[in-house]
Amino acid sequence: QVQLVESGGGLVQAGGSLRLSCLASGIIFWQNTLGWYRQAPGKQRELVAEITRDNFINYAESAKGRFTISRDSAKNTVYLRMNSLKPEDTGVYYCKAHNHYTDLDYWGQGTQVTVSS
Repeated sequence: QVQLVESGGGLVQAGGSLRLSCLASGIIFWQNTLGWYRQAPGKQRELVAEITRDNFINYAESAKGRFTISRDSAKNTVYLRMNSLKPEDTGVYYCKAHNHYTDLDYWGQGTQVTVSS
């Protein structure tokens, strides 16, 4: 059974930092592209950052220069370090694993990030 469990969200003031973690179980870690997505109230879920099995990294324009995605295969965990947070970064952050062999996507339950101005 695949499980993705996010943690690390919370309430932070503008300019602050958070580190999100996503612990994956039930997947073969290296077969997957791992990504972080954000869903703001009333908006569609959007990609924030992703890291492929070859460690190629892609960031949304809004995340470039402020966020850093990384993966620790020994811990089956993907991280999102978020610096210089802005109120527009507020939303529920979801972790996603995309398996390149089965073409299946798996999602976590999400963690709330709220940035106050």
